[in-house]
Amino acid sequence: MRVICVLLLSSSALCAAAIDFSRDIQPILSDKCYFCHGPDAKERKGDLRLDVEKEAKAVKDGVAAILPGKSHESSLIERIFSTDPDEVMPTPKSNRTLTDAQKQLLKQWIDEGAKWGTHWAFKRIERPKLPDVGAKHPIDAFVHAKLAEKGMKPAPRADAVALLRRVSLDLTGLPPTADELKEPYDKAVARLLNSPRFGERWAWDWLDAARYADTNGYQGDPERTMWPWRDWVVKAINENMPYDRFTIWQLGGDLLPNATQEQKLATGFNRNHMINGEGGRIAEETRVENVMDRVETTSTVWLGLTMGCSKCHDHKFDPLTMRDYYGLYDVFNQTSEDGLGRSGQAAPAMDLSTPAELERVKTTTEKVKQVAAEVEAFELTKWPRPAGKPLTESDAIKLPGNLPSYIAKTEPKNRGVDPLLEAVNYFKDKDAEYTKRLQKLLAAVRARVAATSAVTKVMVMDTTPKVRETFVLEKGAYDKPSATKVSFNVPASLPAMKPDAPRNRLGLAEWIVSRDNPLTARVTVNRFWQAFFGVGLVKTAEDFGLQGEEPPQRELLDWLASEFIDSGWDVKALMRLIVTSETYQQSSKIKDPQVDPENRYLARGPRFRMPSWMLRDQALFVSGLLQDKLGGPSVKPYQPEGIWEEATFGKKSYVQDHGDALYRRTLYVFWRRIVGPTMLFDNSARQTCMLFDNSARQTCVIKATRTNTPLQALVTLNDVTYVEAARVLAQRVLLANRGNEDAALAQAFRLVTCREPAKAEAALLKVQLGKLKAQQSDRAAALKLLAVGESKRDESIDAAEHAAWTSLCLMLLNLDEAVTKE
Repeated sequence: MRVICVLLLSSSALCAAAIDFSRDIQPILSDKCYFCHGPDAKERKGDLRLDVEKEAKAVKDGVAAILPGKSHESSLIERIFSTDPDEVMPTPKSNRTLTDAQKQLLKQWIDEGAKWGTHWAFKRIERPKLPDVGAKHPIDAFVHAKLAEKGMKPAPRADAVALLRRVSLDLTGLPPTADELKEPYDKAVARLLNSPRFGERWAWDWLDAARYADTNGYQGDPERTMWPWRDWVVKAINENMPYDRFTIWQLGGDLLPNATQEQKLATGFNRNHMINGEGGRIAEETRVENVMDRVETTSTVWLGLTMGCSKCHDHKFDPLTMRDYYGLYDVFNQTSEDGLGRSGQAAPAMDLSTPAELERVKTTTEKVKQVAAEVEAFELTKWPRPAGKPLTESDAIKLPGNLPSYIAKTEPKNRGVDPLLEAVNYFKDKDAEYTKRLQKLLAAVRARVAATSAVTKVMVMDTTPKVRETFVLEKGAYDKPSATKVSFNVPASLPAMKPDAPRNRLGLAEWIVSRDNPLTARVTVNRFWQAFFGVGLVKTAEDFGLQGEEPPQRELLDWLASEFIDSGWDVKALMRLIVTSETYQQSSKIKDPQVDPENRYLARGPRFRMPSWMLRDQALFVSGLLQDKLGGPSVKPYQPEGIWEEATFGKKSYVQDHGDALYRRTLYVFWRRIVGPTMLFDNSARQTCMLFDNSARQTCVIKATRTNTPLQALVTLNDVTYVEAARVLAQRVLLANRGNEDAALAQAFRLVTCREPAKAEAALLKVQLGKLKAQQSDRAAALKLLAVGESKRDESIDAAEHAAWTSLCLMLLNLDEAVTKE
């Protein structure tokens, strides 16, 4: 539930304030009344509807809930002030109550004429006038005006080093180098916006929203090759593709005239969802759930609406009906996907295979045939039967469980991984020679599966030649279509599509980015603001409906949204606008924690813990290990043994990469849907995946949870990547400052924090280094620490010395200042 600002006001202050329906009244009605008297007809009580002005003010049997100018004759006021538990509203059974301030506000509003209005987010975006407060930058004009209204003052500008680190992390996800710290701020901003790392940083947020992963999810969790779509996202962002085109291509690129391969590839956005291919799964159920996922992802990402609430009933709070939901459902219901696919390359798919990939499939297939022939020959001697008869005529048919079907009835070359695992497990203590041959076949079959899965085919969208009828589904059940037939349309409470607009996904995309759409620009700008400041101008970034937050800086949001549209949906221009404002460049130091603790009025700069992916990238970068390579298949860096095996009942084994692949940016790390990358998740909970701070990539998420748990420190202090980064960082500073301990300490601190250590800090570091050196009497232990990771170490450095410095650098990587963007 949103926090209503009016609760903080006294009754006298309320009486003096100008009442705004959208800001002051509608939130109360939505929170306390709409559940029983709102959009959902099935739940509506007493035939009273308070979300529609005409019905709320209608006189029935001489009584009106709201009688403008006459609160004493309005049944709404009578009921909310009643002390009779059978009459008072909200009813005690609802567990909802009104405060005295809210009751008085409703009474005052009715006495003043009960002026109605539209929810602020559903109003057309208009450019507000800039406040005249002497600010040079438009963002600052709005912020400073609001601060003055609240009796607050902006913080001073952050120091140059802190500011350059902040903007570098924000725009590229990586800290600045020593030379870059010498740049003027404006020049640094221009460089960062043009860096290829820009696309890699901002693609991350989009992949979370798009629920991108390298596997399907569910039991079995087969691999998919969606990485070309991921690379397209990075490319589009780096090229500053206008956001409206970015939207149109992903929702309906295949429907554009003479659509190119790139435009078709972009539609992979709506094939990133999970696919349930479990045995016994009903294909139509899977297909319907996939369509629903597209409806809900699209509405969350571009409209900021909780459309999923209308899948089974009319929305409880927002003006969204089941007909609205299935109107959008229909447009995504016209693809040829049939729900039968169990692989990660289910049709429709775009073939982007390479000759090398196809050759690998051929080679592994031949290997399976070769090994299968050996197994078959062995089985013909293991289970004797009459000449010329199949194994079904032998004792193999008497094996327990599924084994007769796997062995007696299935040729070895046609056996899959699951049957072979069962056979290996059964015979391992009964026939060592046979088990050895089965294991060899299992390895060959797994290699063939891996080769086949790695053939690059990207799932994309298409349109069926014959229109598929759409019916409202009772309670959202795939097998319970109602008699209500619907066709594609946008929600009735939002501006209508143009009469000549195509009635397909392309038409939907064009409507989403039309100038009349009140939501898309607001929602998008808010999400970018959230990435910079830690919280959006609207805190509920996923919900711009009536249960969403009323933005404290509504005029600023609308000005930015208007500017974004008028700029031609220029993303880089919007980001440049934000980071060049004084508001963004403020110091993040808190003067009084009791005043605006969440920084909603922006009297100071942003300060919050960096996400886990950024922490890993930073560690690789400052050590010098990071490999700056764009794109390509996902990589498999270090990971504890047994994680995949335990989550998949031994069906999937993690095969770690080597060389440069170990040091790619986290964006490119292979993402198994049911057991996420270990540097981002605590997989001790197995398939439940306790989150550190990242989306699980199972559904659309546009606001990742920010956490700081002891489990994170277990990773950043012990994971191979971080220990190796610390070792290589230690080597870097020792080689650069041979014999000069003070200089090496200063450089290590500077590489991690971007600033010089203060005298007291340098002294503490020196004391700590001395303690660590004193602990390195065990040469074997020192060498064990220095053996962590595959990168070679310079053996000209004394092992005990190197080990002590490794521990010190690991400590530096875990400083609060190192893991915080401020």
